[in-house]
Amino acid sequence: MNLLRRLWEKRRATGALADFYAVAGPAGSTSLDDLPVLAVDVEATGLDLATDRLLSIGWVPMDGRRIVLSGAREVVISGAKDDGGGVGQSATVHGLTDDMVDAGMPLAEALGELLAALQGRVMLAHFSMIEEDFLSAACRSVFGAGLVVPTLDTYALERRRMERDSVQPRGEDLRLPRIRDRYGLPSYPPHRAVTDALSCAELFLAMTSPANGRSPYSTLRSAQV
Repeated sequence: MNLLRRLWEKRRATGALADFYAVAGPAGSTSLDDLPVLAVDVEATGLDLATDRLLSIGWVPMDGRRIVLSGAREVVISGAKDDGGGVGQSATVHGLTDDMVDAGMPLAEALGELLAALQGRVMLAHFSMIEEDFLSAACRSVFGAGLVVPTLDTYALERRRMERDSVQPRGEDLRLPRIRDRYGLPSYPPHRAVTDALSCAELFLAMTSPANGRSPYSTLRSAQV
């Protein structure tokens, strides 16, 4: 299904999205030791695609099991006031003010940078549906087609692990900070896009470490990349 969707969106894509689709993603059999990954996080005015909009995108590349901090990037997207109301109460969550957003870059430019960084890579996110939905909607509005990209999701991987261990996740159990704590990782201030992307990348490495009984190949296959 994802392959058919990708082919359909590829035919309709223009600009930076067409350039993205021109580069094939990694083979599904690629070991995590060799897998090119881009950890991605988005911040928005809310979670409703119909009424909310992107405010920032952060990403951190991973080459196999190595986080490439030199490639970390965060872009703030201008135009919140154009939709009416600015960032509103969401500023209390992500810390982005109207002035910061006013000084940001146009959506097309921000997406162009992200898509260039994502070329040939798998996208990694925590509860990836948010990133997939917002980024695909944004690409559709700018480039005429949605974004279809192979994705790994630390939320889904941890949920599967808990269910295999006969543990039913409850409440905050699957939130990024709580999972990081279970794997002995330090806490970071939440809701800054590039920091959350790095948090997700570090967690993924811990989750798939041989020391935690994870096979890189089987983890990749189970995520259906």
